[in-house]
Amino acid sequence: MIHSWWNLSALIVCLAVTSSVTFAADPPCDKYPPDKHSRCAEIWKDLNKEDGPVIAQFGLDQQKRRDEGKIDAQQHLAENMTFIKQSTEKRIERLKERMAKE
Repeated sequence: MIHSWWNLSALIVCLAVTSSVTFAADPPCDKYPPDKHSRCAEIWKDLNKEDGPVIAQFGLDQQKRRDEGKIDAQQHLAENMTFIKQSTEKRIERLKERMAKE
């Protein structure tokens, strides 16, 4: 029973983090002039789509490790947070590069 609660708690937190990252799609564009916001948002969406398969694979690999007992719920959550932060930072850097070309 405790194991189920940990799984449910981890799932809820992961969904909340993922949702907040999804809704945070516009803030990187706030750094650009208003006339560039729409183009920035398009690029940001494209970057998120490009990284989708990598993100999905990370999730699958991590869940497999969890199911095998190699990591617990706390490690799972910590690794999710680290991965989300790092992948977002990389997308922001790529956004800056692409916006510089515009």
